Amino acid sequence: MTTTTPPLRPERPDRPTPSTAPTPPPFPLSARRRWTILVICAFSMFLVGLDTTIVNVGLPAIGRGLGVGTRGLEWVVDAYTVALAGLLIASGALADRFGRRRVFRIGLSVFGIASLACALAPTPGLLVAARTLQGVGASMLSPVALAIVVNAMPDPRERARAIGVWGSVFGLSMAAGPVTGGGLIAAFGWRAVFWINAPVIAAALLLVTAFVPESRGPRARRVDVPGQLLLTVTLFLSVGLLIEGPRVGWASPWAVAAYAGIAGSASAFVLVERRRPEPLMDLGLFRRPPFATAVLGAVAVFLALNVTLLLNTLYLQHTRGWSPLATGAATLPMALGATVCAPWSGTLVARLGPRRPLLAAGGFLAAGGLCLTGLGRDTGVPPLLVAYLLIGAGFGFANAPITNTAVSGLPPSRAGVAGAITSTARQVGSAVGIAVAGGLVSGVAPADLAHAARPGWVLVTACGLFLLVVARASRTTPGPAERRLPPARGR
Repeated sequence: MTTTTPPLRPERPDRPTPSTAPTPPPFPLSARRRWTILVICAFSMFLVGLDTTIVNVGLPAIGRGLGVGTRGLEWVVDAYTVALAGLLIASGALADRFGRRRVFRIGLSVFGIASLACALAPTPGLLVAARTLQGVGASMLSPVALAIVVNAMPDPRERARAIGVWGSVFGLSMAAGPVTGGGLIAAFGWRAVFWINAPVIAAALLLVTAFVPESRGPRARRVDVPGQLLLTVTLFLSVGLLIEGPRVGWASPWAVAAYAGIAGSASAFVLVERRRPEPLMDLGLFRRPPFATAVLGAVAVFLALNVTLLLNTLYLQHTRGWSPLATGAATLPMALGATVCAPWSGTLVARLGPRRPLLAAGGFLAAGGLCLTGLGRDTGVPPLLVAYLLIGAGFGFANAPITNTAVSGLPPSRAGVAGAITSTARQVGSAVGIAVAGGLVSGVAPADLAHAARPGWVLVTACGLFLLVVARASRTTPGPAERRLPPARGR
């Protein structure tokens, strides 16, 4: 006799089960129109990924221009990533309710205005505020653009190819940021990394208006305001403690107050989410070991990437005296590894499942970090380039199988939420990586920076090894219990 797996949450009989299929467009779209929509959305998504890393290579120049130290520069990067991480899921809910194209255009506008504010910022405080606003705009682009693409491509095979292209573009954008930033700073100064967004955003707005149809979710979700506020407070306090802890002291009254605030807000978040009929984050998903390990794997990958980018920038520019352009050029092997391996990983996931690409990702990432654990002031350039290539390859292999592992075995009504949580985890990893790397080298003399950075390279290696654990938890096909997993309430 076959038993039925109980739902993670009891279903309310008075609520209809949301449709599990994407809402079809109001009229058939030609193949050219569908792929035009993909190009437009992927192009906009390229901006989000690019802006996550493009600022890294310009941090020394920003510090000199505005008279701010390493700790203040960490806030320049993390203000963006914390806002982006905290609002990703809520922005997706708003798009389902009010229209994806509408929210997408609002996000582009906010991102563009904030970019101009960053370029004009006369003080570090105003730059951090503008970067926060940039993160708010970016949060309306990442999940919404992917929902637009999925909605425009109802055929599963075509949709799978589109998502593979999407993952490749995002991986390329993250790795290409330092190269692009180095070139812009060398030619026009650090403010150019923000000015460049204005014409690109203007072109994207015109293209979205002309080609992207409006769409909404099959059933609009309510915005979980208490959960959103508690999540944002928890992220802000956690990242703030990591950045400011070395300065105020880990046992100081300020740090103790931060510990209490983090514990209180995190506990309140869990309690609120368990009682909400339509929670911001479906915590029941974390009962699935593959999902939980995939989320932690997403944190690990982006933590390792951002530790690498920040330590690389400070080491090459402060310790070795390289220019921003030369520093950006040094990351070309990283961009090459990500660009080549991201689509290859998507193909392997489709053919063989997520385990082998995850093993490759973990192996390459760990090898790259291990190569840099003995980094010194006079380390040769070829070993550096090899290490960056390995880390880039690991990053390229990681994204597709992590997303696949997170959503495998879930019905489409819950897969979207799982993907949004994984995207949030990536940005959390980025913010934590910047905070940890900055804490290792803040206040360290240039001559001692290579030695001070070694724990960071050990951390990168550990993140790669953790991906091997994620690979073990992943499966090529969902188990019987997962196939019967019913949709959660409100999803």
